[in-house]
Amino acid sequence: MPTPTPHAVVAVVGATASGKTGLSLDLAERLDGEVVNTDAMQVYRGMDIGTAKLPVDQRRGIPHHLLDTLGVRDPATVAEFQGWARAAIADIRGRGATPVLVGGSALYTRAVLDRFEFPGTDEVVRARLELELAELGPAALHERLRAVDPEAADRILVKNGRRTVRALEVVEITGRPFTASLPRLEYVDPATVQVGVDIDRPTLDRRIEQRVNAMFEAGLVAEVERLLAEGLAEGRTASRAIGYREVAAYLAGEIGLDEARERTVVATRRFSRRQDAWFRKDPRITWIRHDDWDLVEKALGVISSKIGQAVDGGSRPD
Repeated sequence: MPTPTPHAVVAVVGATASGKTGLSLDLAERLDGEVVNTDAMQVYRGMDIGTAKLPVDQRRGIPHHLLDTLGVRDPATVAEFQGWARAAIADIRGRGATPVLVGGSALYTRAVLDRFEFPGTDEVVRARLELELAELGPAALHERLRAVDPEAADRILVKNGRRTVRALEVVEITGRPFTASLPRLEYVDPATVQVGVDIDRPTLDRRIEQRVNAMFEAGLVAEVERLLAEGLAEGRTASRAIGYREVAAYLAGEIGLDEARERTVVATRRFSRRQDAWFRKDPRITWIRHDDWDLVEKALGVISSKIGQAVDGGSRPD
């Protein structure tokens, strides 16, 4: 089988706990690659157990990028992440290596791979909408969004007030629907390949429960307690991480430890369904069963074929 060009951009996608990390390491080894994290929460220092961040001694000596770059108080936006990731990809490719993206944050992955231009922001408009969110609640603002951009309202959960505020802000300052600014299914670089790890729901649900139990046994409570002392609760982005908010509620005496654990399992399963639904809408992803005995060889075959098509089409990357 021909070796895929090292100038490809490879992304391993799929639901949390599906086996993406292992495949990304295998592909990086075979492609002389380096891993680029696309998980929104793994950029935070100290958020290790609850984000299933791969320990350094398990990274097989493969360079990893965009891990542990922010403190838990620091906010992070998709636009900022796009810039960081694209810079890392350019650096890796400039050294003749293959960037292998891996992570469960679907929007972050799309923002890096696809043509996605971010509208500006207006601090006055944003402050007014955030005040209205605090006063009226997310449901009221979500209904307002539905009146001006029904498609955006369908895509955004009612309780996700922060994202509703952003959508309303974009509509107000651009005069266009928020959905017009979402990424198009068009790669920035044609030499891009997405490999999806396909896993059945019952197996994934069992894996998620096992992973959450392992996290609690490994010291998730102590990790959250330490991060709260470092300002986790004040972090606009980090504080929303699954597992951390549930343990924080336990430490505040609002729920018991068993309930915190169960809520984490339920929230993770719900999140995995949203991930799967998002990725399944992308027809460019080639899905491979997580338990295929030749998973890595199949993935390499997909990469070689897709990059060959891109080159034959006259889209050889610089």
